[in-house]
Amino acid sequence: MKTVYLSLGLALLSLSAYAQQPAITWGEDFNLKKGTSDLKVITVDKSGAYLEESHQALKTYFVIGATTRESATLVKVDKDLKEVYRNSFNKELRGKEFEQFVPFEDKIYMFSSEYSKRDRSLAIFASAVDKNTGELTGEWKQVATYQQDAKSDDINFKISYSADSSKLIIVSSIEGKEKNAYMIQELGKNLKSTTKPVILSNEFEHDKYELEDVIYTTDRKIVLVGRVYEYEEGKKKKAKFLDFSNYNIRIYNEKGKQQNEINTAINGKWLISTKLVQEKSKDLVLAAFYSNTKKGRTIDGLLVQRINVNDGSILSTSDKAINNSLLSAYGDADDNDDTEDKDDSKEERKMRENLNKMKDEGEGFSRYMQFRNIFYTADNGLVILAESYHHYISTSQSYTPGPNGMSGSWNTTTYYNYISEDMMMCKIDAAGNIGWIQMLPKKQREVIRASGPTTTGIGYSYSYSYFLGGNRPFYSGFGAIQSGNTIHILFNDNTKNASVVQAGQKVKSTLRFSKTDCYILDLDGTSGKFNRKLFFSNKEVPTAMPRLGAVIGNDMYMVGKSDRMIGKTKIAVAKITIN
Repeated sequence: MKTVYLSLGLALLSLSAYAQQPAITWGEDFNLKKGTSDLKVITVDKSGAYLEESHQALKTYFVIGATTRESATLVKVDKDLKEVYRNSFNKELRGKEFEQFVPFEDKIYMFSSEYSKRDRSLAIFASAVDKNTGELTGEWKQVATYQQDAKSDDINFKISYSADSSKLIIVSSIEGKEKNAYMIQELGKNLKSTTKPVILSNEFEHDKYELEDVIYTTDRKIVLVGRVYEYEEGKKKKAKFLDFSNYNIRIYNEKGKQQNEINTAINGKWLISTKLVQEKSKDLVLAAFYSNTKKGRTIDGLLVQRINVNDGSILSTSDKAINNSLLSAYGDADDNDDTEDKDDSKEERKMRENLNKMKDEGEGFSRYMQFRNIFYTADNGLVILAESYHHYISTSQSYTPGPNGMSGSWNTTTYYNYISEDMMMCKIDAAGNIGWIQMLPKKQREVIRASGPTTTGIGYSYSYSYFLGGNRPFYSGFGAIQSGNTIHILFNDNTKNASVVQAGQKVKSTLRFSKTDCYILDLDGTSGKFNRKLFFSNKEVPTAMPRLGAVIGNDMYMVGKSDRMIGKTKIAVAKITIN
């Protein structure tokens, strides 16, 4: 039986039309494939929206066991958000690993990989998908191949876009113990290589350098943004750990020759989180949170630089201090008043105690503000959205006694914890100056449970790696869509936080997202003023995933998912339209 969320959609449509707010319509729900590990909207066209379900598929079968491979299902919904088709490509992917669906030049390409143990090589293939039927349109085409020097080498690659999205870029790295080398390959129409691949290397030791971002400019300049680490002495005897030292940002020409290195120690300010973008066929804009001390654990301000992409010269620099008192206030007593979240609050406090202990012992844990979205405004400025975010993993074990005195078994559960907190909004004018900064307190914690290793405890496991994949978290964080001079920000929040609109206000933890409300924040791109309104309740629809929404024109397509203990999990697609 399919459920249509029509009454809620009509109510919101009429309300939104009157208040000139975004309107939402939910489609029919349908079953989610068992074992799905990831879910996202790939792209949208005039005929509908395309979704990706990632899951494990059978690779080989033995008498005593089996192996699995990564696979995916392509799902299409029409303009009325009803399912048109779904295709798992299990036959086509036989012998290959699914990598990702990539929309490019009004097509959808499916990328896969195949590893040869005999040759120690990894080949990347692609094939276009017929949008009308969901079938592959032809044979697999090999677009790249990588050779290991040793069995221990790690081959990483990522498929992305150039700064103007006119070309596909494959960035790859074959990482050994003592080297960092990156290859950048450009693909044009019909995925043909348009230039010779560029190979870049640096002098840093493998474990002391982490590639965070790559910008491939409109004139084929390559910008590598890396994080450099140093070994520090821990409190325990003979204990050492890698601690973040500084950013390294270098600009290379189309032949791979280094042209410039951007100074990241600016006027005694140490950059601890950055976002680099190229304006439309213009200069580079570097936005960064900084600390006033090299080993600072707190954010002291926001810095913005406008950089000449041709020679790497700094055209302008602007910074603004951030008062830490503006961040949201959290209190255990405040959480304990919420009886519904009592157990979760105790668990959260225990994990925070472990995190603090780990930090005191010198494990190099830090919580950074992360840039999320950048929007262009009519006055040639930028609006930047960011949030406080970190991720850690904890495990627990339980013992089940065997029957009749027989030995029992240990069961291990792994918890992936995603903490998304305060949201920051700021304006950068056409001259590169910081205009206004606004903060909205929030405290979202999403936990995903899975089977894990047979160890207990807690560990920090967040990576800034450019090659890191996946779409987690699902329900926390926020999504945004722009309409004229207004930016509409959507996020799930505890219903008791409905009146939280000012920096410094106390907030309740958001833990059970199926019982939350989805709010919309209307932000004026000129003045920075915003208002917060209830958009819909997740109690009445599949729990929304605003962060993973796909924006096409004036519409956003968003997935909702209803997790069920008994029966199949249901998903539905929503369309948010700006009137």
